[in-house]
Amino acid sequence: MIRNELSELSAFATVAQERSFTRAAARLGMSQSALSHSMRGLEKRLGVQLLARTTRSVSPTAAGATLLQELAPALERIAHSVAETRNQRERPAGRIRLIVPRLVAQW
Repeated sequence: MIRNELSELSAFATVAQERSFTRAAARLGMSQSALSHSMRGLEKRLGVQLLARTTRSVSPTAAGATLLQELAPALERIAHSVAETRNQRERPAGRIRLIVPRLVAQW
């Protein structure tokens, strides 16, 4: 998978869920034009139109809806896994190995 492809797929899911480049760009913290350019690049690489765009709305095409159906749960699992990993820094886990002289270990 190309390095930026995961972020582009996540951005696609956001646009499809929000049904608006404006709201999706605000949610993602990027400009509308950068988001639109990213979506055009993704569609070009995949060779299929994912989003039907009009001047007033954006909606997933049939191919986009199919991709979103598979993609959304996977992105949720990734977000959950990342959150679980971050939680591990708050609770110590693992073995503690002590190296002590033999005399101290016999007490």
